[in-house]
Amino acid sequence: MEEEEEAAAGTGSEASFCLQKFTITDDSKDDYQYEEVPADDEFSLQEDDEDLSKALQAIQEQAEDAHILALQSVLTSEKSVSEIPEAMDDFFCNFLVRLGMSRTLNCFQTEWYELIERGVFTAEDTGLVPAAYTHNQQLEAENMRLRKDLDNYKLAANKVKEAFLKMQKERDFHRMHHRRVIQEKNRLICDIKRLKAHYASYEPVLKQLTEKYQTILRQKMLTSLERDRAVEQVTGLQATLRSLESGCAMQIPVTKAGHEIKRKKRLEGPTQKALQEARQQKFLDAGSSSYNPTKDAKKISKTYPKDSEFPVDTQVIPYLVRGEEYTQPLKSGEYKLSNVLKVHDLAVSCLALHPQKDVVVTGSDDHLWKMWALPDGNIIMAGEGHTDRLSGCCFHPSGTHLVTSSGDTTVRIWDFSKHGCLLVLEGHTHAVWDCSWHSCGDFVASASMDNTSKIWDVNSERCRYTMCGHKDSVNSIEFLPFSNTVLTSSADKTLSLWDARMGLRVYTFCGHLHSCNHATFNMRGDTIASCDSSGVMKLWDIRKSVPILSIDAGPHPANQVIFDHYGRGVALASGDGSVKVLQLESGQLSSLPGHDGGEVRSLGFQHRAGRLLSGAADGTVGLWS
Repeated sequence: MEEEEEAAAGTGSEASFCLQKFTITDDSKDDYQYEEVPADDEFSLQEDDEDLSKALQAIQEQAEDAHILALQSVLTSEKSVSEIPEAMDDFFCNFLVRLGMSRTLNCFQTEWYELIERGVFTAEDTGLVPAAYTHNQQLEAENMRLRKDLDNYKLAANKVKEAFLKMQKERDFHRMHHRRVIQEKNRLICDIKRLKAHYASYEPVLKQLTEKYQTILRQKMLTSLERDRAVEQVTGLQATLRSLESGCAMQIPVTKAGHEIKRKKRLEGPTQKALQEARQQKFLDAGSSSYNPTKDAKKISKTYPKDSEFPVDTQVIPYLVRGEEYTQPLKSGEYKLSNVLKVHDLAVSCLALHPQKDVVVTGSDDHLWKMWALPDGNIIMAGEGHTDRLSGCCFHPSGTHLVTSSGDTTVRIWDFSKHGCLLVLEGHTHAVWDCSWHSCGDFVASASMDNTSKIWDVNSERCRYTMCGHKDSVNSIEFLPFSNTVLTSSADKTLSLWDARMGLRVYTFCGHLHSCNHATFNMRGDTIASCDSSGVMKLWDIRKSVPILSIDAGPHPANQVIFDHYGRGVALASGDGSVKVLQLESGQLSSLPGHDGGEVRSLGFQHRAGRLLSGAADGTVGLWS
């Protein structure tokens, strides 16, 4: 027993504990010179060591929790020592068990209980274990736990240090990258400024070249007219000289018939010359370029034998002569919605009226066109073939064919007798917004989102001319009836007149402040109506090339504008779901509400029946009479 007590005492004397203070230093001293990032930079570097802050905060919380537990354990141990002391025999047994001395424990228990049974000493004589021993054991256990916590804190500190060093390296890398990006941005800004200044120096030169080009084009046109006039005079003089020589050589007596022949020849020459000059004067007034049909026809026929010839402009429009076939135009206040036809599941984007029958064709966003009988709305036929929304449709002058344009970049010609597509015209690179048929029926014009418009020859099935000049999408195109003049409207806020025979632009109308959605001629061909995306409608005098009237029907966009047959009224398809009618004589603008399902996208006047048709985004066609 004494040896064991001495061993225990030796063990207690050899056990010594100490606390080591460990501090984590934040070495933030470096040689990096920080620069302030300007406020106008697109981004700024955010430097926040969130992971390091979280790790330090976790360590601090663990230290506080450990300190609280230590205080609680000390208080608990003191309380147990003072209130519930441990018996001597239990203390020795627990001590031997903790050291693993099982045989000594057996000997101790045997001797201890034998002495008690013999009465050598009683349990009261043994006493209790002093509180110092119990307190030492608790301190030893607390010391072991603190060492383990210290090791854990060292590992955490090492990990945090490694993470901190890694973050410093990444921070330095991102700072260098940020500085390099700023330098590149400044260099690009300098390059852009230099290029802008360089390109700005081209604008005066381009303006001068444009003016020179227009001046030379006018001189060329005048020279061509003078040349044609001189050629006609020389031809007439040569014909007169040959007739005189032949008359003198044959010595034919002058008779009444001879006088009549000579009179016809004299009349024929000046008449043809007057017609030629009048035609050329019309092109000059309209801003068109000169044209030599004989010379150009010979060149074209050699290369493309199937090409059609452009007809000579007709001075008299038949529609104006047959005015008795049409009813008198109605006043704007007298139009009433007589019927609404549900024709498509999706929006009606375009419509066209048959030139001879009470038939209408509608094109829709559902990729179909349908033919309907008026006024009942019975369907006649439908066409399927386009792979995108239909944007425009137009009847052949004879009413036997139909041309359609679509967002699938194609123009298709349909034959009603064959109930199918007759020809597919491909060449545009973007969506085709509109199409129009020439009065002769041999040519088709198309306008596209690729900033160009094209003249197609139906007989040779090829593109005759690509008309380039607009700076943005060409939204509409139309032939002047019985003429080779083409009118286009564009998203670049301008209207243009083109000569379809040569594919050249002859005049540009400027005045709209927003994208021009549509433009059209009146029946006489001396006035143009146009509308834009802000709802503004303008009327233009072609001969004077100036706007004569401007009406603001906004703020909703205006999608299409059309004249009535007599040119006394103008109808406007508005984005607010109404049709607006302007009487030119009185200047009265009235609104016809009736489409509740969306904007009105297309219009058409049926002159014989005195009816106005409107196609809307809800897939319906309204009949106004």
